[in-house]
Parts: sequence; structure tokens; C-alpha cells
Amino acid sequence: MTLVPDPQRIRLAMLGMVDGNGHPFSWSAIINGRYDVRAMADCGYPAIPQYLGAQPEKALGIPGAQVTHVWCDDPADGLRVARAACIPHVVKRPEDVLGQVDAVIIATDKGWEHADRARPFVEAGLPLFVDKPLVDRCEDLRQFVAWQAQGRPIMSTSCMRYCREFAALRGRLDEVGQLRLITVTMSKSWERYGIHALEAAYPLLEPGGWLSVANTGTAEANIVHARHGAGVDVVLATIADLYGSFGCLGLYGTKGAINERCQDTFFAFKAQLAAFVEYLRSGRLPFPFEETVELMKIVIAGIRSREQSGRSVDLKEI
Repeated sequence: MTLVPDPQRIRLAMLGMVDGNGHPFSWSAIINGRYDVRAMADCGYPAIPQYLGAQPEKALGIPGAQVTHVWCDDPADGLRVARAACIPHVVKRPEDVLGQVDAVIIATDKGWEHADRARPFVEAGLPLFVDKPLVDRCEDLRQFVAWQAQGRPIMSTSCMRYCREFAALRGRLDEVGQLRLITVTMSKSWERYGIHALEAAYPLLEPGGWLSVANTGTAEANIVHARHGAGVDVVLATIADLYGSFGCLGLYGTKGAINERCQDTFFAFKAQLAAFVEYLRSGRLPFPFEETVELMKIVIAGIRSREQSGRSVDLKEI
């Protein structure tokens, strides 16, 4: 059952922008199908105009959906995003979009803020997409689980789930035999980017089977060892300045090894956003919310383990 009044004319609000994250610029342009080249060049994130400019014109846009409203934490950023991504309305407060849009995208990646950012829209019954990670604290995870149990429409995911290169790798699992080890490398922090590393590995294993997490690294260099009940060890290295090795996935098994790197950021972002639009149209999540819950437990366990000198944290504790 559709979540919006008119599935062919979906009005979206793009809300929030935090340091180090230019998603309001890129996601709005990808959805709207057009952008101001000069204004986008000045967005402050050189990779965004680079990968947008590399696309054929027909690749931009999600038919039947438009970002019509934007709000950013810094009002000046809201004006810049609107100009760059051709968004007609800039609001003074996030709540000002209530009654004006059909769904909301919270485009920030600090999990500890998300319950507060989401609350007005959950209470108003608006469908939500929340950028990764959904949360990084137990109390906030409990809140989102309660909202979802009440039937509130909420979706959250990393674009790594939709990476073209990783999808191709999943089709070659027979080359490795019985999978024994998965490795993923990622830059920035575990709190904000560990979910990228996790969601690259997660579709390779059965949901519900993750057992424990040990983070023997530091806040700047997280080395996370997660264990899965299928007899697979997963090593996730999320290191602050590991930009040259962003998104490298390795699969190692009893017969062979294969490796790939996520390079087509545009494809992953567009597929992720298109999945949310399809959710609005159909009312069916692209994957069970329980998977998001399990992923957030792993994120939280990685933080807890690091704070407790690398102790192995059983997911049942979370």
C-alpha cells in the first residue's frame, strides 16, 4: 500500500547538513535530475560536481519524485543547496515542511542526533529516510524500534548496500568456495562510516547470524573483528585518513580469493534513493527493518568494545 497521496508526484524535503557530509547537494541533484553547474562547483565537496558531471543527462533524476524543500543547520547552506540543486523552497525551521511534503530525507550522518531530528516527522506520520548510521546509542535504537513497531514508516541504509561493484562480487561467490574471511577498508570514523564498511559485508551473510564484535583499535584507527555464526570472520578497518583505500572489499575462502572496490558513487547513491522512492510507492521496505537493527547493534558494539579496551561484545548484550 502506497505511503504517499500521489505516487507519481512525490514531494520530498531534504533536511540537515553536518560537517564533512555534502549529501544535500548531491542527493537533491540526483533526485531532481538537474543542477546549476556553477553553484555546484562551489559546494565545497569537489567529488560531487566531478561525479555528477561524468553522468549522461538521462542518468540524472528519479521520475515522479522531486526535492521541493530544503533546510540546513546553517541557513546559508540551505540557500546554497537550493541554488545548486534547483530546489524551489528554503524553510527557516525543519518543521516548516509539515503539510508541504510527502516524505522527509534526513541527510546527516551523526547517529546520536537522529532520534531528535526524526521525532517531529515520525509524530506527524511522515515517511522518513535517515542517512547512515540510523543510531549509535542503545537508547536511540530502542526509540526507533518502538516507532517501527507502531507502524511508522522509516528506512535507513548505507549506499554500500547498493554498490554496483559489490553486487557483481556477490555473483562470484562460487570462486572462493566456502567463505571464511571478509575484509573491508574504510576512511573516517567508526561512528559515522563504520556502517559503510558493515553494509558492504552484510549482504554476503545470513541476517540474524552475527555473534560478537571486538574493536581493538583507537578512535582514529578502528580495527573491528566481527564474528558470524556461519563460521565467517569479518575484519572492518575504519581509519581516519584511509582515503586511498575507501571501500575495498575482500572475500577469502577455501578455494580462492576475490577483491573489489566501490568506485561508482553516483550509481550507489541513486540506487539507494530510488529504493526509498519505491518504498514510498509500494509501502514495502527493500529489506526487513530487523536487518537495520542488527547492523546498528554491531555499530554500537564496536563503540562499546573500543571503550572497554577491545573486549569482545556479544550482540545479545545490545
